[in-house]
Amino acid sequence: MKESSKTITIRGFVTLQQFLKGRVIDIGAGNDLICASAEGFDVSQGDANYITKFRPIGAYDAVCSSHCLEHMFNANDALAEWWALVKPGGYLLLTVPDEDLYEQGFFPSRFNSDHKATFRFRKPESWSPVSHDLESMVSRLSGARIISAELQSDNYDFSLQFKFGDRVGSSRLLTRIYLKLEKKLGYDKPLVKALRRRLFLKGVPIDQTHGNVLAQIQVVAQKMSDLSTSRTV
Repeated sequence: MKESSKTITIRGFVTLQQFLKGRVIDIGAGNDLICASAEGFDVSQGDANYITKFRPIGAYDAVCSSHCLEHMFNANDALAEWWALVKPGGYLLLTVPDEDLYEQGFFPSRFNSDHKATFRFRKPESWSPVSHDLESMVSRLSGARIISAELQSDNYDFSLQFKFGDRVGSSRLLTRIYLKLEKKLGYDKPLVKALRRRLFLKGVPIDQTHGNVLAQIQVVAQKMSDLSTSRTV
């Protein structure tokens, strides 16, 4: 799923547009750049864990990344690397899956085995052994001023949300049928919806992000030129 495009489709581009001026880099974008003028950086350009080996420090007016930080070996170290690319006065736009809406109490992730970290929003504790509070992570960056921080759950069906400790069942045949029909008919078709509900009642967790659904945290921060920190959420 192209998460940047989906977020813009659901939420619009106006809010983000104010930050996407000048030189922009989009880390982990693949073929789904946040804006047409952005420079993409993905595995073919180098290792994003050590991005300052491949891109100049302090050269970008905006550094963006959507659903990439959870794939890094050390989320804090990678974030510090990405932050180093931001010039004073520039912006970091960061989006990651929310652990309660996406992983839903499971780690390793049931829906993406490459996830190496999970992220929470304004919760002091977590069920996940590799959890990070994204807003706190960003606020600790040198000179970071939080512009906005929010949990984005547009179109999320909370009646289908698993929670840590819920009973987990199994229905392999029905799951295979469901996934084939979802791919063929679309996420929102009545038959697909009915099968999805049936799976959930059998104790099978559902990845709602296959549809026009957000299950993520987004933080925007500005690098203050005087390296002072403040918050304007």
